[in-house]
Amino acid sequence: KDFSLFCAKNGLNSMPTEPKILSLYLTHLSSTSKFSTLKRRIASISVIHKVKGHYLDTKHPLIMENLHGIKRVKGSNQKAKKPILIKDLKEIINVIDQYISYCGLPEMEKSKTVRNKIRDKAIILIGFSGGFRRSELVNIDYEDLEFVTEGIKIFIKRSKTDQSGEGMIKAIPYFDNKTYCPVLALKRWIKFTEINSGKIFQISDKSVALIIKKYA
Repeated sequence: KDFSLFCAKNGLNSMPTEPKILSLYLTHLSSTSKFSTLKRRIASISVIHKVKGHYLDTKHPLIMENLHGIKRVKGSNQKAKKPILIKDLKEIINVIDQYISYCGLPEMEKSKTVRNKIRDKAIILIGFSGGFRRSELVNIDYEDLEFVTEGIKIFIKRSKTDQSGEGMIKAIPYFDNKTYCPVLALKRWIKFTEINSGKIFQISDKSVALIIKKYA
């Protein structure tokens, strides 16, 4: 849509387009967008052309030379998010447990805040121990879970790194320290909510990011 708008404003053809027009668009974006964004835009525009039955040479020298020039100026290294360390993780879980204990279970178990704390603990521990992406976490269905003697197997249907779309299984064992055990935290969440089908967390991937930021 952004490419089409750019072309309309400048009297250019967006569908089908040609390498020199796409190169101009990249130059237009380069002052405000990350290098990774430029590459995603090229891929998106190429896919739309294929869907519409048009061929677009995204490897054309005009495009590649422009990209190389932009990369030299901007650099391709992006600022990565700092990971949560084990020390940070333990501090977060301790805060959650202290709140739950303060509320006094089981009397306060049905309160919304306590419910969210139990959910947050399960999300954080499962996400950390399994190396899950946010999108993977929020798309876990109850039917994707298999509790076994050693812990739990979680089937991931869709993943950014799973180009073939076959899915994959992530196995998480029980931890010796029950306080930080992701399997026990997930079991507690499932028992608390009595979930037996569908999404186990029922939140968006953006909400996962906000939860982590809040505790951090």
